[in-house]
Amino acid sequence: MPRVGLSPDAVVDAAIAVIDADGPEALSLAAVASRTGVATPSLYKHVSSLDALRGLVQLRVLTELGDALAAAVLGRGGDEAVQALMDSYRDYAVAFPHRYTALPQQPRPEPELAEASNRVIEVIFAVLRGYGLDGSALVHTTRCLRAAMHGFASLQISGGFRLAEDIDASHRLLVSMVAAGLRP
Repeated sequence: MPRVGLSPDAVVDAAIAVIDADGPEALSLAAVASRTGVATPSLYKHVSSLDALRGLVQLRVLTELGDALAAAVLGRGGDEAVQALMDSYRDYAVAFPHRYTALPQQPRPEPELAEASNRVIEVIFAVLRGYGLDGSALVHTTRCLRAAMHGFASLQISGGFRLAEDIDASHRLLVSMVAAGLRP
């Protein structure tokens, strides 16, 4: 019988706590069991495997990121929406660096993950459609914008920006460059 209070969501919460504390490579069923106060085999009542748990964590993180991006751009358009999108993306990565690095960079087969990932892409599409982009131009521009956002966030959270200049100023410049490139 499952432990009272332990549920798949509670197991994911514990997994995220492990990741937040020690990074995605520290995620194991033993670490989650320790955090939840159960024996490792007891987790199988809530998740089928470590890989399944990773998928649930990725789903949660993609959902959080999608929610943050959607809230940031709601009611905004043009350069203001691009700035809100890029700031929100970076803010999430900086606030939760280990969660961010746990995001899948290659598609996984679970439909829920595809749906959560598509939601993030749809938020970006909505912002870029404000510049009149559609079809293949929308796809190419989305790839470029994602590369800029992911690259900056990844470099920042990995300590890749060691020069003396202010990182926030660099990010503002990147946002300005992207917005200028989007204007007709």
